[in-house]
Amino acid sequence: MKRRDTLKSLTLSSLGMVGLHPQVTAAETLADVPVKVPGGRQKFEAVRDAKLMTEKFFTAHELKTVTVLADIIIPADERSGSASQAGVPAFIEFMMKDQPKLQTPMRGGIRWLDNKCNKLFGKPFVGCTKAQQLQLIDQIAYPEQAKPEMMQGVAFFSSMRGFTATGFFTSKMGIEDIGYKGNTPNNWEGVPEDVLKQYGLSYEG
Repeated sequence: MKRRDTLKSLTLSSLGMVGLHPQVTAAETLADVPVKVPGGRQKFEAVRDAKLMTEKFFTAHELKTVTVLADIIIPADERSGSASQAGVPAFIEFMMKDQPKLQTPMRGGIRWLDNKCNKLFGKPFVGCTKAQQLQLIDQIAYPEQAKPEMMQGVAFFSSMRGFTATGFFTSKMGIEDIGYKGNTPNNWEGVPEDVLKQYGLSYEG
């Protein structure tokens, strides 16, 4: 599969669909968590986000599957950590709650993946060896090469690839991976010496 350099273009063209959200544990209530209103958002949006953070969508098995898949798509390398280390599973969890229409395709895709692995290897996806996992992923990662009976898996994996890339490259780790510096202040050292001489000026006297 193609690595993070090709995922960047996919992600950077669609950054408007998501924002970064603070972590709120399920045990906390909105009364316990101060609601911060990021720039460009209204208070009711921030309150809604905080409420969604207290809810849970994935089962433990589903979250583990999502984590394994995300790290297959963006593993750690010499430049930065993996998708899971960047918080991508939590990002995907939030997206499932933020856009409920995504829930059925996601849950159905995980079930499809487990059913295929059970038929091929006698165990669910997360119970397979890395080689077995990649054997199946290779059959759904390239849409133009996939067999007709694998199309549901292709659609699911394409969706996972998009979520993973978006989650990673909007995280602190992913932004550093891109090398984006943002609006950083210059280190002002004064007017250059040659310009001061040109106008007969100096900082002394």
